[in-house]
Amino acid sequence: MSALGTSPPRTTTPPAPPRRRRRLPWAVLGLWLAVLALALPFGGRLGEVQRDDGVDYLPESAESTEVARLAEVLPGGDTTDLLLVHQRDAGLTAEDTALAGRQLAAIAEEYPLAGTDGGEGIRSADGRTALYPFAIGALDEEAETEAVTEIRALIDGSPDGLTVALGGSGALGVDAEAVFETIDLTLMLATAGVVALLLIVTYRSPLLCLLPLVAVGVAALTSMALVYGLVRAFDLTVTTMSASIMTVLIFGAGTDYALLLVSRYREELRRLPDAGDAMLAALRGCGPAVLASSGTVSLGLLCLLVADLNSSSGLGPVGAVGVLCALAVMLTLLPALLVLIGRRVFWPLIPRYGDPSPAERGRGSVFARLGSSISRRPTTILAAGTLLLGALALGAFRLPGPLAEQDNFTETPESVRAMELVAEAYPERASQPIVVLATAEHADAARAAVEDADGVAEVTRGREGGGWRELLVFASAPPESAGERDTVEALRERLATLPEGEALVGGPTAQGMDLAAASARDQLLVIPLVLGAVLLVLAAVLRALVAPVLLLAAVVASWGAALGLGGLVFGPVFGFEGLDPGVPLLSFVFCVALGVDYGIFLMHRMREEAVGGAGTRRAALDALRSTGGVIASAGVVLAATFCVLAAMPLVVMAEMGFVVAVGVLLDTFLVRTYLVTSASWLLDRHVWWPGPLSRDARAARDAHAARAGARDATG
Repeated sequence: MSALGTSPPRTTTPPAPPRRRRRLPWAVLGLWLAVLALALPFGGRLGEVQRDDGVDYLPESAESTEVARLAEVLPGGDTTDLLLVHQRDAGLTAEDTALAGRQLAAIAEEYPLAGTDGGEGIRSADGRTALYPFAIGALDEEAETEAVTEIRALIDGSPDGLTVALGGSGALGVDAEAVFETIDLTLMLATAGVVALLLIVTYRSPLLCLLPLVAVGVAALTSMALVYGLVRAFDLTVTTMSASIMTVLIFGAGTDYALLLVSRYREELRRLPDAGDAMLAALRGCGPAVLASSGTVSLGLLCLLVADLNSSSGLGPVGAVGVLCALAVMLTLLPALLVLIGRRVFWPLIPRYGDPSPAERGRGSVFARLGSSISRRPTTILAAGTLLLGALALGAFRLPGPLAEQDNFTETPESVRAMELVAEAYPERASQPIVVLATAEHADAARAAVEDADGVAEVTRGREGGGWRELLVFASAPPESAGERDTVEALRERLATLPEGEALVGGPTAQGMDLAAASARDQLLVIPLVLGAVLLVLAAVLRALVAPVLLLAAVVASWGAALGLGGLVFGPVFGFEGLDPGVPLLSFVFCVALGVDYGIFLMHRMREEAVGGAGTRRAALDALRSTGGVIASAGVVLAATFCVLAAMPLVVMAEMGFVVAVGVLLDTFLVRTYLVTSASWLLDRHVWWPGPLSRDARAARDAHAARAGARDATG
């Protein structure tokens, strides 16, 4: 049996009578209808259990995570902290101050206020800006959103020349939640639209474009229901980012599997008279490679379970569920639908039994011409491609620094604009405090240590309860700057003199520092695990070690080049102010796990050609010619789905989508096409070391023929 995406030898035997296999497709269809009926009530409820609080993204063991959790249970810890900002370029007037007083009074009529000074406010040194901090009582998430919306309506309509904005952690959280609420549906519709367009271009058949979309939709709904069940059963952390990435994975990987299956099915329909027989032959041909590719993605994602970062560890099982659901649907439901409709599904380009393949009709392949060029100059092509990837990877040294919380929006919301106004007007102090929690017994000693720390501008007493006292520390440096990070380090060093666990340092800047530290630790742990898991799968599929190492080196090079290209464009072109600490690790997992898929398809075909009698060099060129087209189509579809992620309104998603999309395209059109093929050509039979193909191709071919004969005899 030839590998996926190839044209099998023409048969001269007369057409066999169609077999009675209609019951199996109907049974499969009925089974999936039952699964769909069970999944419908729960799939749409995944949004109810998605959590996007700060602690849901923070490292599980971080000091700042503990501070955030303790702060929530302190008296008043569930209040909504807000900040009213007034700014006039020509200087604030008495009328502006009176207006602020009326606005605060109007807000107080609707909500009980805390923390306000009666409308005096805090004026900047130049008299152009005033800020009025206040807090409203404990509210649930929905009520908090309504309150912030109503307060913004109350302060709307400022006089000419006066800028009025509502900021603070409460407003920032509401603005972030508004973005999160729009992401799921927008991402689903945009991804479906992109995939539908690419399928139309690829297949040029209206019905054939529809079936993979239907199958992907079933996989998406089933996976959402399963993830909802995992959350309820095991308290799994599911964030908007992990749910969004799961959607992209289902559409991208599922469509790739559909492209590979349909390509092989079309070829088998030219060789076999019955659609059921053709589908069974197609599944036998491409099934092992598809199973291996989905296995590498799933194992790579599950390696994230050992990550300390909550958002990363939660993404592992969520993404794996999505990939496995896509695999199950594409190997069962889609084949059943294709068989039930029959050859008509390809209308208007219906493959007829006995038709010659494109290669037999003498149509030259682009990838055949590429193979000829590789055979003439393999060393030059390998060296040039490697230098290009290395040059792009150098751009990683220009990646921006840590991404601040307020810089995670591609479009600036009002809360972020308010924080920017405060930062401009009060450069001598941070607009948000560093939070220090100390036990009541050691609170005085902690305050003394904090006040003597470098970079501290002011210390105020916060709330107290449960044996803890809160200290609000304002740094002299801007928020989340290098200077404020130095202040956090100084605070932690001074408080380390107290008994362990008696004083903790948190707040936004400390959280960002802990995120970066946890991401660095996770990279050292997760990356070797991913490489080891993928290497084991490749070695089992290809029955060699050199070929798997070659494929792994290729996908790592693609990821490095894509990350380096991100360093060249994130700041200068896209205007991103920082890089999310989790992007390098997550993009590595996706680039390696997904990129290896195409290496499996290419090398699996190459191995079958070699076992069938072709020399390794000829097998490499034949594999490129026969699988190049379908791999290119699959790569474009997968990259396009991640480009949709790059268009989302959060910088972290845009950065992730860009790096993975570029990595997939580099892997598809440069690494897989040129570098892996040219390296295989140069290594010749040694690429299969230590397998039997590296020693005696004839013996391996005879063993393969014996196994095939035994299967035919038992079948």
